[in-house]
Amino acid sequence: MKKFKKFYLEITSICNLACSFCPPTIREKQFISVEDFAKRLDQIKPYTDYINLHVKGEPLLHPKIDQLLDVSYQKGFQVNITTNGTLINKRKHQLIDKPALRQINFSLHSFDGHEGSVDKEGYVKNILAFVREATVGSNLIVSFRLWNLSEDNLTNEQKQRNREILAMIESEYNLPFKIAERVTPGSGLKVAERIYINQDYQFQWPSLQEEEDDGKGFCYGLRTQAGILSNGTVVPCCLDGEGVINLGNINQSSFSDIIEGDRARNLVDGFSQRVAVEELCRKCGYRKRFGT
Repeated sequence: MKKFKKFYLEITSICNLACSFCPPTIREKQFISVEDFAKRLDQIKPYTDYINLHVKGEPLLHPKIDQLLDVSYQKGFQVNITTNGTLINKRKHQLIDKPALRQINFSLHSFDGHEGSVDKEGYVKNILAFVREATVGSNLIVSFRLWNLSEDNLTNEQKQRNREILAMIESEYNLPFKIAERVTPGSGLKVAERIYINQDYQFQWPSLQEEEDDGKGFCYGLRTQAGILSNGTVVPCCLDGEGVINLGNINQSSFSDIIEGDRARNLVDGFSQRVAVEELCRKCGYRKRFGT
């Protein structure tokens, strides 16, 4: 049976920020219930042991995030959470010492990406304080993300914004070097035990409004990853934030039937031939990272 390395289970379509790099979802605003979450875990259990509580939406907005983590542990899953980190003080008591929680990724570029953000120092300090507390006596992995690099190099203003954040991380971990001098875009730099900084180029979410290319190329969608949006729509990858490639709905069909359906099979078979059969895939620049 096919095993997915990455499986995205969106628990809410709602976000508390409006970042310039992340188009707002036009889907219905909703939170998944604990009951529906448990049902979805049962459906995907044969296919993966790891789940990421994210596609769109801010997972820490979910008021029952602790219960979702408990259910995940009961059913044998390890959980990764990607968050903008603005709600970490509000939710930390629901996260600390949860055995299912394997990794937290903090998208630190969200602060500058959201117009109107205030108190950067307080924002970063709250996250660092949480990490300090949450990693004591645990195996929790933490990634600080700054995914705002530009292929044309950053503007001086953006470089300064990043330097402010990196300086606080350097101070927290008493680093004898400047992170910017050692980090390589697209890979992680270890700053402490199980704690990493990741910088990468800003990517553009695929959209049907974008220009279509020749459709040649490869993608790991439905090979190593898949996802389920909060409304139950099964999607082939984490970049289909609107469910454009609707493979089926978990509320009406089983996950196994959905990924064996014609649309799913055609997508996988197409990429086996280095051809993107879906329109959204032909308008996705991320696909080009895997060659042609």
